[in-house]
Amino acid sequence: MPRVISIEDGETITLAECVDGLSATGFDPCNEDSLANAALLLRRLGNNRDFLGDLIVEELAQSHREEIDGNSYGPQVIMLSPPGNGDFFMRANIWPSQNEHMVRASGGASFVYSMPHDHNFSFLTLGYFGPGYWSDYYEIDYERVAGWTGEPVDLRFMERSRLDEGKIQLYRAHIDVHAQDMAEALSVSINIMHTNGAQGWLDQYRLDIENRRVAAILNPGASEAFLRVAVGMGSPEARDLAESFARSHPSDRMRLHAFDALASVAPDQAARDEVWRFAEIGSSRLVRAEALQRRAALAVTA
Repeated sequence: MPRVISIEDGETITLAECVDGLSATGFDPCNEDSLANAALLLRRLGNNRDFLGDLIVEELAQSHREEIDGNSYGPQVIMLSPPGNGDFFMRANIWPSQNEHMVRASGGASFVYSMPHDHNFSFLTLGYFGPGYWSDYYEIDYERVAGWTGEPVDLRFMERSRLDEGKIQLYRAHIDVHAQDMAEALSVSINIMHTNGAQGWLDQYRLDIENRRVAAILNPGASEAFLRVAVGMGSPEARDLAESFARSHPSDRMRLHAFDALASVAPDQAARDEVWRFAEIGSSRLVRAEALQRRAALAVTA
């Protein structure tokens, strides 16, 4: 389960001071000194009860005319410090209750409620406002998971708890899984997110808690979509690249998407089956398992 970090400190800092402090030292959640520094800065920012409201009012007053700082706003996320400033970025997350109009209109799934998942990054989170969301927490052995849809997973239930106001937790990449339930009233958390160049190649899973299985991949990459579009447009160079990726790309996920792209332009069902038959040979557990499922689906529709 996420690691709770207890810090008593009454000092208050601004958002700019928090970002400057993190920028000066970096944020490495695997380094105890770095983690302690980030948690202290987050505690002190959390003591500032005005900064987030002032930021929202300022942006609303400007009607989002000024976007030079790279801030990105959505129905749930407010970017506080954008990616690109080193090995971290910061955001505020809004967690509505079932009484909020946005939940009644869009449903809880729009806010990742009742969607068990892990993370392919570590992050610190602080309960900043409101009672906080509830979570059922599990742990997973990521190294033993290949990631194919329906794969059995050893999910170990740890506890059920709430991100109370003032509580700081470290969510550990590829270890901590949570299934979130709605906050009892509107709540806000503040996150310091760790970033590194490898994250795009590491999968984040949606998990089927009841059946203890992988349900889906939550972080498809842009390169995978671009490859499929390029192959679909009929470029011989794109097809050659897809065939090369399918044979030898170091990422199992990219190899799978290369086979998907090639199967999508196969002229008939027999040709699609041949693509997936080839994918079964000498492939990783992920590609082989997905290929078997694709061939089985083709056999049903034959």
